[in-house]
Amino acid sequence: MTAFAIGVIGLGVLALIYGDFAMVWQPVPDWVPGRTALAYASGVIMLLGGVALLVRATAAWSVRILFPYIIVWTSLKLPALFAAPKMEAVWLGFGELAILFAGGWVLFANLADLPEGSPLQALTSEKGVRVAQMFFAVWLIPIGISHIVYVQATADLVPAWLPYRQGWAYLTGAGHIAAGLGVLFSVFPRVAAFAEAAMIGAFTILVWGPKIVAEPKSRLNWTAFFISWAIAAAAWAVAQTVAQKQAATQKTAS
Repeated sequence: MTAFAIGVIGLGVLALIYGDFAMVWQPVPDWVPGRTALAYASGVIMLLGGVALLVRATAAWSVRILFPYIIVWTSLKLPALFAAPKMEAVWLGFGELAILFAGGWVLFANLADLPEGSPLQALTSEKGVRVAQMFFAVWLIPIGISHIVYVQATADLVPAWLPYRQGWAYLTGAGHIAAGLGVLFSVFPRVAAFAEAAMIGAFTILVWGPKIVAEPKSRLNWTAFFISWAIAAAAWAVAQTVAQKQAATQKTAS
């Protein structure tokens, strides 16, 4: 939860500094009326929502606001799926936000503290969380495929000090696919989910961390870092629900 909040806060600060959305990760068209005002409002929501998520007394209200916000954010990538369904890049783009969406969903399920009889209680039920886990798992697969389809572009992101960079591109692609299938078909799902979170976290630190050090004024590097950080934190949040569910099942069985 803390890591997710840090990622959201970072994106909120960037939105307020630049008066703009998160570049390709928030593709709001230029023709949208009041776009700049909406960008500042988006920054405020992320900044205050992230801070509120860190405080126990306000965490419930934070996820009640952030989860719908993430739903709208994710939907920004939907048109591309219909406009260019044969382009793997659009599936990658939606897949990244799908992880963020799944993480927001499980945080909402765990923290929203909805009143009895709320029509949204289906989202916070055990079945609802399971759907979030399945959604998470399905979208890891096109992310992995993109590493293979765009192997050279992926290899270029691998730190230069690592040998056989294309090999790492193929390996991480296979890792994403394996993690998705593991969660989807309950084959060591806890290991698969945490491995996915760790892989994205390592990518964040090893790829975007050095880029920030090399170009500390680059908006792209900071945006990519906090996007990647938030996605890694979202994957970790999903992984924690997989672990808790397994623990509960084992306890009942015993």
